[in-house]
Amino acid sequence: SSSSSSMSNNGQDEKKESSSLNAAAADAKSAIDFLTLARGLKTTPRTGWIRQEAGPQIESVADHSWRIALMSLVASTSSSNAGGGGGDVDSNKCLKMALVHDLAEAQVGDITPHCGVSDGDKHQQELSAMTQMTNHLQSTSSFGMAGQEILDLWKEYEEGTSLEAKLVKDMDKLEMTLQALEYEQDGKNKKSLDGFFDSTRDKWRTEIGKAWGEEIEARRQQRKIVTEESSQYDKGDETKDEPDAKKPKL
Repeated sequence: SSSSSSMSNNGQDEKKESSSLNAAAADAKSAIDFLTLARGLKTTPRTGWIRQEAGPQIESVADHSWRIALMSLVASTSSSNAGGGGGDVDSNKCLKMALVHDLAEAQVGDITPHCGVSDGDKHQQELSAMTQMTNHLQSTSSFGMAGQEILDLWKEYEEGTSLEAKLVKDMDKLEMTLQALEYEQDGKNKKSLDGFFDSTRDKWRTEIGKAWGEEIEARRQQRKIVTEESSQYDKGDETKDEPDAKKPKL
């Protein structure tokens, strides 16, 4: 009887272990499925830079998101990050939000105002993509909370009303203008990048966003002054080298 009971318990333990292993394998599959979908950010070039032929090497959406995350980490620790005493910003939430704010573009692409898609349609496409992607995580026993958090963070960013969303939205615009400045400094842009600065100027939601935006603009103006001075100097050298047509022949 004791031996029979022991065998029964062993059998139940083996079933539990097998069931646990199967669940872990299923969860791992779902997680890797989600992460594979997210790869689209690494292979999707930023539409605005392609349209303006900003350079021979166009950044991906993942490139853009990575620096926004870094900027958000730095900015969210500043005493001026709340836009003038509006409260404390959750640095951890800012970092997470920055990482996932463009995640839908892994599936729908980088839709810009020049793509002919209304804001409403863009939001619906991206919401559908985010729901489908996070469902891979929410269907698991291990990563369900992570999937819900990612979707909630994306929605909060889209609403743009929380302190964290305002800060990350400013970082999104700042990263774009900083990249535009860098493309200009590279000197290989075939079309004007003025529009990227014009579309963000004086539209900051936080004090630190305003300060960083002004710094980028100042650097751009200084670069223009140096470039113009260098161009005038080069023209002066060319004039000196030109033969004097009025000089009498000996």
